[in-house]
Amino acid sequence: MQVKSYKAGNMGEVEFDSSAFGDKVLYRTLKDAVVMYQANKRQGTVKTKGRSNVRGTNAKPYKQKHTGRARAGDCKSPIWRGGGTVFGPLPRDYSYKMPVKARRVALRSSLAGKLADGEVVIADLGGFSQPSSKDARRVLADLGSPRRACIVIENYDVNVYKSFRNFPGVQVRVADDLCALDVIGGGLIVAEQSALDKVATRVGQSATSRTHSSDAGGK
Repeated sequence: MQVKSYKAGNMGEVEFDSSAFGDKVLYRTLKDAVVMYQANKRQGTVKTKGRSNVRGTNAKPYKQKHTGRARAGDCKSPIWRGGGTVFGPLPRDYSYKMPVKARRVALRSSLAGKLADGEVVIADLGGFSQPSSKDARRVLADLGSPRRACIVIENYDVNVYKSFRNFPGVQVRVADDLCALDVIGGGLIVAEQSALDKVATRVGQSATSRTHSSDAGGK
C-alpha cells in the first residue's frame, strides 16, 4: 500500500508492505489493552482517615441519657465534624497485566487502523546531528503542524528526543517500547522505516502462523 513519506522537507509517497499488521482492527482487544495501560499509570496514592486514624480521645463526650441530645460514643464519629471518613479511598495498586500475545495483537490492530486512516508517515530523521528545536519545528511544520504526533525511532537517539520533547502533544518512542496506548493517543505516527520494520517483526503475523491458522479453521 502507499504510505506518506517525508525526507529533507519533501513530502511524497512510498510503497509499504503492511501485511504484517493485517487488515482488521480488533476493537475489543485494543480497548482492553488501552484500559490496562491507563490503569497501570494510576498512582493510587489517595488516602482518607477513618475514625481510628483521626486525632482525638476515645472518651464518651457526655452521658448516654437525659441530655436531650443524640447518643454519641466519641468525637471521632463519622457524623461529627472532624470525624473519620466511612469507606473512603485508601492507597492501592491499580496495575494488572494482559498476556503478551494480547498486547501484541492490540499494537498490531492500532497500527493497522492508523495505516487505514492514512495517519502514518515514514520519515527520515537522521538529520539531527545535535539537539535542535528549530529543526524539529520545521519537520512538524512540513508535516502539517499536527496537534499530536508520535515520533517512532529504531533506537534511542538523544538528539531526536531532546529536539521534540518540548513540543506539547509530541512524544518520542523507541520501537521496542511502543505500545497500543502510544499509537491510539499519539495522533500522527511519524516513524522511521527501520523502526516500523522492527515493530512488524515484533508483532507481525508470519506466513507460517497464518498458514496454521487457516488450516485450523478448515478443520
